Amino acid sequence: MTQKIAILGASGYTGAELIRLIATHGELDIAALGAFSKAGQSLAQVFPHLRHLDLPDMVGFDEIDFSEIDLCFCALPHKTSQEVISGLPRDLKIVDLSADFRLRDPAAYEKWYGNPHAAVEMQKEAVYGLTEFYREEIAGARLVAGTGCNAATGQYILRPLISAGVIGLDDIILDLKCGVSGAGRSLKENLLHAELSEGYNAYAVGGTHRHLGEFDQEFSLLAGREVKIQFTPHLIPANRGILATGYVSGEADAVHAALSTVYVDEPFVEVLPFGETPSTHHVRGSNFCHIGVTGDRIAGRTIVVAALDNLTKGSSGQALQNANLMLGLKETQGLMLAPCFP
Repeated sequence: MTQKIAILGASGYTGAELIRLIATHGELDIAALGAFSKAGQSLAQVFPHLRHLDLPDMVGFDEIDFSEIDLCFCALPHKTSQEVISGLPRDLKIVDLSADFRLRDPAAYEKWYGNPHAAVEMQKEAVYGLTEFYREEIAGARLVAGTGCNAATGQYILRPLISAGVIGLDDIILDLKCGVSGAGRSLKENLLHAELSEGYNAYAVGGTHRHLGEFDQEFSLLAGREVKIQFTPHLIPANRGILATGYVSGEADAVHAALSTVYVDEPFVEVLPFGETPSTHHVRGSNFCHIGVTGDRIAGRTIVVAALDNLTKGSSGQALQNANLMLGLKETQGLMLAPCFP
């Protein structure tokens, strides 16, 4: 028996990625596609690469009968998402891909996103959507808050190491490169081809990136004390992919062992043999995350590298993984597509 789902924000990159994945699922039926400016258009008009799919046209949110929907994906901009979700039926299962319900403390949300939280009561029931670490809570949740793509990548590296106590907590450095689709589909001058191609740049330098709110929240909770990492993101001239390099104090063998132990039975997180490092090429278009560990030439220092696709494992794939749990379906359903290479 198929479950009926709706996608709000279907005209964005994460919306398109959800459609691509769900098309192979078999147990989910896309009953409604919601959009703002592109309401009234067909999927083929908005995303020609998906024209082979027989799906409903995009419509305004008020045209969707949510009483017929089992689960709704909200692939909307920050701030907009909480406003829309506040008006949805209270018994509807929701996976939110925005930042609006990631931070448990409304004051932290206001600090990092610049406006007061408009749905504080709903925030209290939201479950953080990093599947591998909140699996049981997600399965019983009504509202799941998807992580930031940068935040997910960094956490796949660092959470197991903090929990195992194999690294120092006061000198963690995370250097991250992200493809341009991580900035969304809206028109921005710095994302024009002539502005972006043939080079890359650091941004939000010095501790201003919004995903630091997630790192602060999750790492401090794990450690039982305040943990603040040094984090610098970079925008690279690639459509997809994140490569995160973590520099930590700790013995490389212990770091590799801790990661291997935590992820040994995880279907989507692969720890490479010691000394090997991953590439975004090897996870492109998939829900997989590859992690590599190597020792540094400086004694007692270790380098950990993770690669994932920001649109899939970092966002829409993670959202579908969570939706499967919420609906009582096989967690890997619709997500075992092999990476696209080259």
